[in-house]
Amino acid sequence: MALKNVIGIDHAVVVVRDLDQAAENWKRLGFTVSPRGTHSAKMGSGNYTIMLDADYIELLGVLVATDHNAPTRAFLEKRGEGVERIAFTAVDSAAGAEEIRAHGYDAVGPIDFERPVTMPDGSLSAAKFRVFQWPIAEAPAGLRIFACEHKTRETVWIPELMKHANGARRLRQTLVVSPEPAEDAAHLARMIAREARAESDGAVAVPSGSDRADFVFLTRDQLGRRYPEISLKGLPERGGAGLVLETSDLAAVERAVAGSAVRSAGAVCVAPAAANGTLLVFVGA
Repeated sequence: MALKNVIGIDHAVVVVRDLDQAAENWKRLGFTVSPRGTHSAKMGSGNYTIMLDADYIELLGVLVATDHNAPTRAFLEKRGEGVERIAFTAVDSAAGAEEIRAHGYDAVGPIDFERPVTMPDGSLSAAKFRVFQWPIAEAPAGLRIFACEHKTRETVWIPELMKHANGARRLRQTLVVSPEPAEDAAHLARMIAREARAESDGAVAVPSGSDRADFVFLTRDQLGRRYPEISLKGLPERGGAGLVLETSDLAAVERAVAGSAVRSAGAVCVAPAAANGTLLVFVGA
C-alpha cells in the first residue's frame, strides 16, 4: 500500500562547491534564482532555489563544516558536484516518520528548521519546514531520500521566482545511473511502497507518487543511448545523474541557454559539465 503521507517528489538537491558561482551559472542557463538562503549554524549550509510549478531545484552549498553536513562534504569529496538527494513532499512529517517505521525503516526526525527569506517587497520573512529522512545507509544507487513538510509555502513558492527565461515548468524525471538499475529501482520502490516498471530500453522507472516526477534508473551506457549527442563527462557510474524538466517552449530553452544547448532525441540538453555535474534535459509539455 502506497504511503499516505509522502506524495511525490518535492525537490531535487544539487550539491555545489561554490554556492554563489553556481547560482550565477544557473542564471546563465535561463533560470530565475531566488535570493540566497542561510540555514542554521548546526546545519552549516546555504542554498538558492529554482522554483517550478509544484516542485523545485535546490542548489546547496556547505558554508561551515559541521557534523550535520558531513555526508554532504563526503559526497563532494568522493563524487564532486551533482544531484545528491531527493526530497519528497510530506503531508505530515510526524505521521510520515511513523509510517516508514511501520515499514521497517528507522526514520530520522521529524526535525523542524527554518531559513530567512527576503520577499519581493523587501520585507524579511521565513521559510519553515519539518523534515524526516530514511536511514542514510538506505540510499538506492547512492541517492539519499528524505521528506519535507512545508509550513510556509507562501515564502517558498513566490510567483516572481517561478517565471524562467527557459520556460521551465516542472520536474518530469530524476535520472539515476547504476550498474544494476533493476536492483536499485527495486530498493527505492520498497522504501516508498511503489511499484517499479520496466521501460523499453531496459531502464526501470519508479513513480514517486501523485502526478510528480518519476525516478528512472539506468546504466550510464543506457543514458548515453537516450541522449547520444550530449557529453556525459563528469557523471558517476552510480548516483544521481540528471533532471528532465518540462518546458513551455523548447525554442526558449535554446535561446536562453545559447551555446550550452544541444538537441538530442527531441529534447534540448545541457551537459553535466555546464550545470554543476547535472545533466539537464528539457522536453516539451
